[in-house]
Amino acid sequence: MIIREKAVAPFEFEGLTIRDYTAGHETAASFAVITVPPGGVHAEAWSRRSDKYYYVLAGMIEFIDSGEVHTLSAGDFCLVAKGQHFSYRNPGEMRATLCLLHAPSFDAGSEEFA
Repeated sequence: MIIREKAVAPFEFEGLTIRDYTAGHETAASFAVITVPPGGVHAEAWSRRSDKYYYVLAGMIEFIDSGEVHTLSAGDFCLVAKGQHFSYRNPGEMRATLCLLHAPSFDAGSEEFA
């Protein structure tokens, strides 16, 4: 399966721009690209279903895990295990871009927010 960027309609989620490349496809895992503007925040959340694999393509992101802040930049990776509470933010002056893989695939009904 080949999916081109121009075929994926972006959508906004709490100030983040998300392109879900596997939406509508029957897949074992799902893949998205997230653009986080300067000052953008993903509120504290966790998944009852999926592990989440975040890879930083560009910019800088602060991941907050169990109250501990980890600063990641391009080329860095963060694994958020199923059930693990996390949040992240872009403290920089430039947008950040993340790849996100859910395994098993994303299911909105399995995502929880604090």
